[in-house]
Amino acid sequence: MKTFTYTITDALGIHARPAGLLVKAATPFQSEITLETPAKKASAKRMMAVMGLGVKQGTELKVTVEGADEEEAAAAMEAFFKENL
Repeated sequence: MKTFTYTITDALGIHARPAGLLVKAATPFQSEITLETPAKKASAKRMMAVMGLGVKQGTELKVTVEGADEEEAAAAMEAFFKENL
């Protein structure tokens, strides 16, 4: 299992467009990718679940990746967050 934390820097947080891009980036991996805020937890592969987190600028997300390709998935997710959010 791999985990990392990331603080959202995007002024709008995770709204529809970046949520869609996040789901698109997470879906190809076999590993389970979970996003966790202090209040909620959701699968990064489910659009409505990601939107339901209500992530705003400054929110710290804990990202957990567990599965067969977790090394590659964790690296890709970390890069995605740094480039897009």
